[in-house]
Amino acid sequence: MHREIGATPLARYLEAPHVGRECPGSEELRAAFRIEVKRRQRRSDGTASLAGQRFETPTRYRHLRDVHLRYARWDLRRVDLVDPRTGAILSPVHPIDKEANACRLRGTLEPVTNAPRAPQGGVAPLLQQMIADYAATGLPPAYLPDSHPEDDPP
Repeated sequence: MHREIGATPLARYLEAPHVGRECPGSEELRAAFRIEVKRRQRRSDGTASLAGQRFETPTRYRHLRDVHLRYARWDLRRVDLVDPRTGAILSPVHPIDKEANACRLRGTLEPVTNAPRAPQGGVAPLLQQMIADYAATGLPPAYLPDSHPEDDPP
């Protein structure tokens, strides 16, 4: 019996409201103790180096120059590609299997370019539609270059 609280400590604990929290699951705990690093992706084969080991990023992310990887230093079995802005996991990445790559057939990939594609028909479709609209209404174009008579040569 405790003289200040007037009961045994165990009885007092059992009578008090429950304020404890449930322990997260083991998978949640593993995910909580991982670090995020930024690595430069090799443009030739879509791989990034992490802790002396090369990891292959999925083909749909090969256009990224830098990739953000989340992993635990002591366990490289689970490495994820993450979005740097939101922290959302985009895809798992796996180490390169050199033996499997030695005898695997490779598909051809188109080169990655950052330049926008040029329209195929010469004139952009929206511009062609605007020209046709002005021709149908008979109105002059919406933009006329501002010409000043004093700028013209004599």
